[in-house]
Amino acid sequence: MKIYDTKTAPTPRRVRIFLAEKQIPMDYVQVDLAAGENLSDEMRAKNPMAKVPILELDDGTCISESVAICRYFELLHPEPPLMGTSALEQAQTEMWQRQTEFGLFMQVGFCFQHTSGYFKDRMKPVPEFGEEAGKNAMAFMKILDRRLADSEFIAGESFSIADITALCAIDFARVVKIRIDEEQTHLKRWHKAVSARSSVSGTL
Repeated sequence: MKIYDTKTAPTPRRVRIFLAEKQIPMDYVQVDLAAGENLSDEMRAKNPMAKVPILELDDGTCISESVAICRYFELLHPEPPLMGTSALEQAQTEMWQRQTEFGLFMQVGFCFQHTSGYFKDRMKPVPEFGEEAGKNAMAFMKILDRRLADSEFIAGESFSIADITALCAIDFARVVKIRIDEEQTHLKRWHKAVSARSSVSGTL
């Protein structure tokens, strides 16, 4: 099996960290997004949305969407658990993962797409929308800071996919000049701790 990946993009990085946590080796095939390699007929046949990452199994079956790929491997390799174990843990992890994805990860992505002009050859940037998305991302970082005042990790006391999503969003946000505020001490503590994990440092 193999994963179509782009080293510089935040979404594929989520999968790389997830698999590194589980120590699952993988063949990564690099796709040049800037050159539009993801828009080819070959790539669209694997994922009609023309986005990475894409997991391609040995029989040719393709799975796209980073969380779907992670869930596939979570079921095959449940240790260490990154999506919760009990019903409550799984629900809380899914809750924080979704909130972090919509409130932070996607907002950072919108900010980049609409203010940088990086993909202006394939979309119409709306700078005002991008600026609002950046403000939304910064507002959600305040929510995370409050959450982390009472919890070691975002979804609870164990590192999870919610932490991976938040980390990838915050690290990528530097591209659009969004940083953790100096007053967000709990978020800074968390970021330093998760950034030191071997699964994270090896995916940059």
